[in-house]
Amino acid sequence: QVQLVESGGGLVQPGGSLRLSCVASGMFIFRIYDMGWYRQAPGKQRELVARISSGGITDYVNSVKGRFTISRDNAKNTVYLQMNSLEPEDTAVYYCNADARTYYPREKDYWGQGTQVTVSS
Repeated sequence: QVQLVESGGGLVQPGGSLRLSCVASGMFIFRIYDMGWYRQAPGKQRELVARISSGGITDYVNSVKGRFTISRDNAKNTVYLQMNSLEPEDTAVYYCNADARTYYPREKDYWGQGTQVTVSS
């Protein structure tokens, strides 16, 4: 019964910062999961924002490079997304994803319910 719970979203002004957290439960070995943050803005498709592999390799969509940082704390079963210099275009529902298919190809990936980030003055 893997569950992902996101938190940390809210309303911020342009230029502000937020830190999103995703806490996983029900995972036998959290550290083997590749973790990612996705977002979906109104009228747009879901996009990958940032990901961090089980080995700690990170990747970001070009629009957030230099502003967002993804990290993980395996001892806390948690992945974070530090978002700085937020722009109105960052407004979206942000979803946490966990994927163990690198190690278990037959496994499914998992999603949280999302947390709303609104950047507006």
